[in-house]
Amino acid sequence: MRLRFILALLLAAGSVQAREQYGVRMPDNVNVEGRQLKLNGMGLRRKKIIFTINVYVAGFYAETPSKNAVELISSDQGKRMTLYMLRDLDKGKITDALREGFEKNSKAQLPVLKNRLDRLSAMIPDAKKGSTIVITYLPGTGTVLAGAGERSVIEGKDFADALFSVWLGRNAADDELKAELLGAAE
Repeated sequence: MRLRFILALLLAAGSVQAREQYGVRMPDNVNVEGRQLKLNGMGLRRKKIIFTINVYVAGFYAETPSKNAVELISSDQGKRMTLYMLRDLDKGKITDALREGFEKNSKAQLPVLKNRLDRLSAMIPDAKKGSTIVITYLPGTGTVLAGAGERSVIEGKDFADALFSVWLGRNAADDELKAELLGAAE
């Protein structure tokens, strides 16, 4: 029952204003369990193969916005990553990208994080164009994955730090996206 309550709060976003980029609107503020999270930045995840593919628009929220990635990752504050899918993406591609991000940014911690990363990977759904995946960290609760499919809480700030490092870490998945999430484009 507590999980349903948390999820309902995570999905409720109260805002009068919103930002729009790449045809996707995200609220400037979201209220999660009484915590006001502010949109730190929005950006486009592109994947370059032979040509460039637009994958998703991401919005990063924090209680205390900052342009400092290390500060945002390490702070014990509410934070959220919202991914709005611009194309269909199967679960395997999403989980492979997450594992690669953990390898690049948190390799030394992987033995401690592996079981929780496996749990997260099992919860990731196939993503359809227009769907949203919402990942929220709340101090004292853990990391909550919300979107199509299963939902669960994964404990530990260390896990949240490693997960948000996929987008904001030293070896982020996409440097342009990282800069946009940090508000560099504003």
